[in-house]
Amino acid sequence: MAKKGLNVTKQSKKGCVYLVGAGPGDADLITVKGMRLLQSADVVLYDRLAPAELLQHVRDDTETIYVGKVPQKTNGKRQEHINALLIEHAQAGKSVVRLKGGDPFVFGRGGEEALACAEAGVEFELVPGVSSSIAVPAYAGVSVTHRDYNTMFAVFSGHNDPADQHDLADYTALAYIAEHGTLVILMGVMFLDNILAKLMAHGLPSTAPAMMIEQGTTQNQRVVEGAVGSLAQIAAENSIKAPAATVIGKVTELRHKGMQWFDVKNFIHEEAEGEQ
Repeated sequence: MAKKGLNVTKQSKKGCVYLVGAGPGDADLITVKGMRLLQSADVVLYDRLAPAELLQHVRDDTETIYVGKVPQKTNGKRQEHINALLIEHAQAGKSVVRLKGGDPFVFGRGGEEALACAEAGVEFELVPGVSSSIAVPAYAGVSVTHRDYNTMFAVFSGHNDPADQHDLADYTALAYIAEHGTLVILMGVMFLDNILAKLMAHGLPSTAPAMMIEQGTTQNQRVVEGAVGSLAQIAAENSIKAPAATVIGKVTELRHKGMQWFDVKNFIHEEAEGEQ
């Protein structure tokens, strides 16, 4: 008797695009599913903010393509080109991982890439990642919500200059959240002074507590603190550079009430290494 399935025509491998969140910087924060897909991928397109250490886990024959964008510069890969690469490799029957810093759908253009795949008839899956909007404050000793402090928080993109007429941000609402809840600003290094000035012009007290966290969750994490009215100057004096997150709200006080852990741990580790 013939074995079952011998006469079945073998179908060509169907490609798929996996939009994988790599997390905020610490390579250990990638999800189990994200790591599994990375290890089995035929092609990996990775961002500037995706932890470079994760590429150590791909197969030897995996093609890796850097498609990172540089803030405020034009020499990064344009989004249309990235979309085309995803579609091209998936249509060739390959398993494609689009490795993105943080979460693909939080200021990561994952929605644009998903829609491009859908329009091209390419199968895709979303693998959420740990968002820097929550993880970076946590590594600085700050819980973005705390029942003794607030009942709300908002994440705001500081990518645009508030002086731009096309900026649609509601600064009255953002100022209210910053004063009564927690406001997290991502990608706001370049326009920080203007953003904070606009928040204060719309009701946020200049004395509101705030902090900036550079390269959060990594061994290079740095934290500066100050009132909203002086934070931009403090950041400039300390040469804070992107990637950095700004946190405004009373929850920033938690860092000095026992929740500061990561940079303290790093300091102890560095001190111990220096003694060897």
